[in-house]
Amino acid sequence: MIRVLVVDDQTLVRAGVTLLLRTAGEDVVGEATDGLEAVRMAERLRPDVILMDLRMPRVDGIEATRRILKTLPATRIVMLTTFDDDAEVYGALRAGAVGYLLKDGEPDAMLAAVRRAAQGESLLAPAVMARVVRRAVQSHHQDVTGDTADPAILATLTPRERDVLALVGVGQSNAEIAESLHLGVTTVKTHVASATDKLRLRNRVQAAVVAHRLGLVDDDFRLAEGLE
Repeated sequence: MIRVLVVDDQTLVRAGVTLLLRTAGEDVVGEATDGLEAVRMAERLRPDVILMDLRMPRVDGIEATRRILKTLPATRIVMLTTFDDDAEVYGALRAGAVGYLLKDGEPDAMLAAVRRAAQGESLLAPAVMARVVRRAVQSHHQDVTGDTADPAILATLTPRERDVLALVGVGQSNAEIAESLHLGVTTVKTHVASATDKLRLRNRVQAAVVAHRLGLVDDDFRLAEGLE
């Protein structure tokens, strides 16, 4: 059972998400009405996953995410919004969110997102992932990844960790990486966790960006995706 904190300033949205999760057998440990309340409740309740509204009074979802992850770095935060805006997606991921969901999506997709977040997976559709990675790769600032795009950092990774990171860079899930490299899914998870820990990254999207910046993704893929 996954411990979930639901954060949204709209009562009906909060109630609907809470009902959906509880009906599916997950443990909703609390509901917050804005980002400031979310920070306080997260510190007290220590949920596994937080479903975080993006636009709220007092403290918005992006700032709340920054504050929560500063003290609870293992918490998985998924943003909820009615807007599919690249700038907001980018801001949420820079803050450390592991994914981004639209409120008008399918209920099953939200349930799957919570479960995947708890398992350390990224929660962006491939098209959104490609847009975010493209923007970060083309940027000349540290933005999403800090200083971890220094090529010298490669020396800290094992050969298998590099292989796994490269496949994260092309958007493969853990199951797909396991099939590509003929490994068990649990082994892949271990390699992903180890690589992201060494690179001091908060989520899989940041890992994908670093994979591109470090040259781990082959040129054919980069050109096909318009990342040059």
